[in-house]
Amino acid sequence: MKRTIIYHINAEEDGLTIGQFLKRKKYSGQNLTQLKKREQGILLNSKPAYVIHKLAEGDTLTINILEEEISEKIPPVPLPVHIVYEDEDLMVLDKPADMPIHPSMKNYENSLANGLAWYFASQNIPFVFRCINRLDRDTTGLTIIAKHMVSGGILSVMAARREISREYLAIVSGTGMPPEGTVDAPLGRKPGSAIERMVDFEHGERAVTHYRVLQEKNGCSLISLHLETGRTHQIRVHMKYLGYPLIGDFLYYPDKTLISRQALHSCRLEFSHPITGQPMVFTSPLPEDMQQVLR
Repeated sequence: MKRTIIYHINAEEDGLTIGQFLKRKKYSGQNLTQLKKREQGILLNSKPAYVIHKLAEGDTLTINILEEEISEKIPPVPLPVHIVYEDEDLMVLDKPADMPIHPSMKNYENSLANGLAWYFASQNIPFVFRCINRLDRDTTGLTIIAKHMVSGGILSVMAARREISREYLAIVSGTGMPPEGTVDAPLGRKPGSAIERMVDFEHGERAVTHYRVLQEKNGCSLISLHLETGRTHQIRVHMKYLGYPLIGDFLYYPDKTLISRQALHSCRLEFSHPITGQPMVFTSPLPEDMQQVLR
């Protein structure tokens, strides 16, 4: 993967070292280490430079990213990949149900990563898979993929700082919920299970979910959810904790009468572009199987 990023230094940035400037841009220490290893990795006014060099107004700082490695444990497979958006730094994909993000022992060739590996291999582009907001296998909707080490590092920092706004739509069993509310209940592993989570006020990590009821029909409620934290199975466990579990959830409410998978959809992402800073908003409509439940 090749990418050249050019910065034009302004008056506010005059006097900063290259390292200070790039850290303000959210480059990680690992990013800087990798760039320093390449002779043309960092150029100041077209000449190789060290991160300790100071910048002056009017300077041109060029970052050359060259990644030749690939994700060797992800075999390319010609799977359909729904690309909502793509540029030199990132992709936004709309993931279908019954597709895990990563290969696993039982799904070695049926993941989103397999499809992307094929997509880039067919273009002869080396690609390392970097997913920023992972979705469960049966959760549908929008997910962000970083295309190189710098965008991956910056987007990961943004996710950790809660600078990526995520909205989900879910259908839960039952009606009569308060119109809106917040669940602030820590989550931890369920004893005896390798995958299940539970509310655990003694040992769990803080987890916060904000919800709003949009519609009630057929004994179910369609709700909008915003995540303040991103714990494993957070929405699924929090809704069960409230007494309104997601329908079709094989782990926490295995009733597949109305739908064959957990009724959860990543419908909206909002964040600033990791390189340009431009605001970005992406939406995805409610999938057909979830629409059918509400008819």
